[in-house]
Amino acid sequence: MSTDSGLTLRHVGPEFRTFSGQDALAALPRELARVGARRAVIVCGPSMVKHPLALNRVHGALGEYLAGQFDGVAEHSPLPVVEQTRRFLADHEADAVIVVGGGSAVVTARAASILLAEQRGVRELCTRRAADGTLASPRLLAPKLPQWVVPSTPTTAYAKAGSAVRDPETGERLALFDPKTRAQGIVLDPVMALTAPSRLAWSAALNVFSMAVEGLQSRHVDPLADAQLAHALRTVVRWIPYLQTDPESARPRMHLMLAALMSGQGSDHTGGGLAQALSHAVGPRSSAANGVVEALLLPHTMRFNAPVVGNRIPLLADVLKVDEQTPEAVIGKIERLLQLFEVPTRLRDVGVVEKDLIEAADHAMEDWAITSAPRVPDRTGALAVLSNAW
Repeated sequence: MSTDSGLTLRHVGPEFRTFSGQDALAALPRELARVGARRAVIVCGPSMVKHPLALNRVHGALGEYLAGQFDGVAEHSPLPVVEQTRRFLADHEADAVIVVGGGSAVVTARAASILLAEQRGVRELCTRRAADGTLASPRLLAPKLPQWVVPSTPTTAYAKAGSAVRDPETGERLALFDPKTRAQGIVLDPVMALTAPSRLAWSAALNVFSMAVEGLQSRHVDPLADAQLAHALRTVVRWIPYLQTDPESARPRMHLMLAALMSGQGSDHTGGGLAQALSHAVGPRSSAANGVVEALLLPHTMRFNAPVVGNRIPLLADVLKVDEQTPEAVIGKIERLLQLFEVPTRLRDVGVVEKDLIEAADHAMEDWAITSAPRVPDRTGALAVLSNAW
């Protein structure tokens, strides 16, 4: 008799509550009362103010719990805006945060809550190189404000504990990590789901797709996470075309939001990937949304990973309904799907200048996500992948 199961893993699922439907916003006051919060601040971007019907639904649900609204969130969570958010939370004596909008709002709120609680500069708190050359995140011990997300796009950021802000002066991406900033839950409201332009929902869903594919290539095999990632992938493939054919329907958007949650939670256990790290570095240098850049890079990073992910290919082939279980057959299916999704094929097509690739490769090597790639490149390898994609 053999007792070797061939399966050793640690899978810890944090408490997380999901509410979805026409009356889902009614959960917010109950959730705030559950943690003893009385002064909730909304964090959103200026585009959300243009949708008073949806935003007023959140205001109405919060009622006397609403202490203020910061609506200055900017794309890529620039550090000056994060600092403004921190000051707003402090000035309004916030004891809870309600994030309304997309990934930038989620990340900005998390990062601002870290700066507020830790009372130190971002460079003391962010992930950086240790003496042995490895990337290390300092332990951030101060209690953080509880947060809930009312999303307008299908972003994987709902489920994450990391926050990456961009220093506009240096172009650096400064990563903060604290599990205490993970949202308490999400509230999926169909009216809010329709506020985002279909093109924005599309680009966010491409990130969901890419993250699921990368998670299913991970060297960290976790069947529980694989189940979430596989269903997230199936859901995106089924529903993303409806963003174009039925843009006024909340149904595909709600399904894609649930896919984003599954992809985000699943990849928390498997780790990030090379396309994610490279898109973080090159995305701000492009004219396209980060999800588009990540999806564009995906076939190139998959070919780079192919020599070491052979044992993961059968699962991807099964999920994507590919008969031939080889890396090139699976990558070919990914390329056909990206063509169906109307994703550009070259970085030059989205405004990336060739001379920027060197700096992007340097920044990618400092990205925490790259440490979880099944095959971690050196700087030369990262530059080669970017050059192939250019």
